[in-house]
Amino acid sequence: MAKATILIIDDDAELTSMLEEYLSSMDFDVVVTSDGEEGLAHALSDHSFDMILLDVMMPKKDGFEVLKSLRETKVTPVIMLTARGDDYDRVLGLEFGADDYLPKPFNHRELIARINAIIRRRTQYDDKAANSEITAGEITINVASHSAHYCSEQLNLTGTEFATLKLLAQNHGTLVSKNQISEDVLGKKLMEYDRSIDMHVSNIRKKMSTINEENKIKTVRGAGYILLCD
Repeated sequence: MAKATILIIDDDAELTSMLEEYLSSMDFDVVVTSDGEEGLAHALSDHSFDMILLDVMMPKKDGFEVLKSLRETKVTPVIMLTARGDDYDRVLGLEFGADDYLPKPFNHRELIARINAIIRRRTQYDDKAANSEITAGEITINVASHSAHYCSEQLNLTGTEFATLKLLAQNHGTLVSKNQISEDVLGKKLMEYDRSIDMHVSNIRKKMSTINEENKIKTVRGAGYILLCD
């Protein structure tokens, strides 16, 4: 199996040097860029990256600008590196389509766990599952192509949004807890005050509403979500 390739976009030279050394020792190929403009150019190039680690505060283009431009054409998984305690940065990053976030300073083992969980999610299907199709009302999900359609129109979902909608579709009409979504999709237990799952579901709703304004994802306050099917 080919090595997974990670693009780091961060202007902290000391941190990126340590990350490059550590990730390489964990058998990843690593590309490092030191500003948002250069990082975006790499991310949009023909090079196929399995993961992007994206800092928020950078010269030329900040992380939000990079992510917003990236999401116009690419669904490459992105983990935002944010300042600890800065909830605004985390929420904004998730709104722009980040898959996950990690506050600095972080434990390298936790970073590896987050990376592996997201990459594993993209490669976990066996041959039988890869050829399967999931239908839940007006939603159709093709597992092999990682594509989703709503009312016969394609939904442009990030990897995390796709995995979240897939889980809800597999359990349509049944409550799926936020913790179950977090563990199955992001590979981590849901922490108190963590709004990441709420933001991913909100992004899915927004994309579905451009096709049909009827809200198909019901929130059960304090518990989770139910995908409704007529």
